[in-house]
Amino acid sequence: MKRPTLAVQIVILLLLLVLASASAYQVGEAQQVIITQFGDPVGGPIETPGLHFKVPFIQTANFFDKRFLEWDGSANQMPTKDKRFIWVDTYARWRIVDPLKFLQRLRDERAAQSRLDDILDGETRNAIARYDLIELVRSTNRPADQTAVESGEEAAVLEPIQKGRPAITEEILQAARTGTSDLGIEILDIRLKRLNYVDEVQKDVFARMIAERQRVAEQYRSEGQGEAARISGEQERELKRIQSEAYRSAQELSGKADAESTSIYAEAYNRDPDFYGFVKSLETYEQTMDQRTFFVLSTDSDLLKYLRAPR
Repeated sequence: MKRPTLAVQIVILLLLLVLASASAYQVGEAQQVIITQFGDPVGGPIETPGLHFKVPFIQTANFFDKRFLEWDGSANQMPTKDKRFIWVDTYARWRIVDPLKFLQRLRDERAAQSRLDDILDGETRNAIARYDLIELVRSTNRPADQTAVESGEEAAVLEPIQKGRPAITEEILQAARTGTSDLGIEILDIRLKRLNYVDEVQKDVFARMIAERQRVAEQYRSEGQGEAARISGEQERELKRIQSEAYRSAQELSGKADAESTSIYAEAYNRDPDFYGFVKSLETYEQTMDQRTFFVLSTDSDLLKYLRAPR
């Protein structure tokens, strides 16, 4: 019997390699696999990591992720119960819990994302339409921070809520889980990422917010001006008090000095009245007479007494 030629051996080896590669597949830590034969599932899900084998060319390995997957919805315009139109943006996390049912109902993640768009957006829209806007904005009934108004104006009291955003979000989550229970997936969590007014209403809301902030700012300015006037008045009153005390002290010192001066003058006068009169007359001459001054006096004037008969 003739041995196969080298070329035949190479062909056989290549065929064996192709068969081996077509029959073996690797399952990762984050993967789960469903084997299908001519499109129909064969056996249960394979979740054990490692090397596995299948019938080559007949069976196909369908890989699915075991990790948490992301769903990010598009912002949609929705009406609330009190007829407020708002933009609602949501996101969610989900995972494949039954790969066999997932394969039969959805086939792949792209189809799952499309189905989630319909279910999550629909449940969100239904929940938004059942509640007023304040229920979607607020989470609790905690008291709001209030600014004391000295004028006696009462601060606004927020309307109490019955549900709040966390409870409404939980309703959406439970409804979405019910709607996806036969799809082989589990909705882990859903959140309202953003709420915003539509463009037509947003400008009016911003204008009211600006007016309110301006009112508060004017209140602070008025309080500041009143405080500044009070401080200025206290300063003016303190300044006048200090000036009054200083003037009183100056007058007291001046009175004491005048009294002492008068006492000295009186003592000098009592010692020698003629000399005292002579000195005072000289001081009067010095203060009143100069080269440009003319005096018209009678000959018996006391002012000329020392000029007429000097001692």
